[in-house]
Amino acid sequence: MSINDAELTLKSLPSWKLLDNRIEKEYKFKTYLEGLDFANKIGHIAEEQDHHPDIVIGWRRVKLTLTTHSIKGLSENDFIMAAKAENEYRLTTTMENGLSSKQ
Repeated sequence: MSINDAELTLKSLPSWKLLDNRIEKEYKFKTYLEGLDFANKIGHIAEEQDHHPDIVIGWRRVKLTLTTHSIKGLSENDFIMAAKAENEYRLTTTMENGLSSKQ
C-alpha cells in the first residue's frame, strides 16, 4: 500500500498514526483491568482475522501497532484490524459507562 493510500485510509480511523511501515494508536482506560480486558478482546479478534498486532499494555492504556510482516509494510488487513479495534473500543467504553450498545 502506498503512503498516499495509507494517509487517505487513516482519515476514517481517529487518532491512528502512520509511522514508516506501520500504524499505531494508544487507547486510554479508566482502570488497568479495563485496558487488560480490551487487549484480550483484541487478541481474540486478531486470532479470528489471522492478523496480529503488537500489543503493549500499560497502566490504564493499551497501544496497538499494526504492520504486515510478510510484506514488510502496510496492507489492507492492517486497516481492517484497526477498524475492528476502534469498534471494540467503542463497545467497551459504552458498556463501561453503563450504556447498552443498542441504545
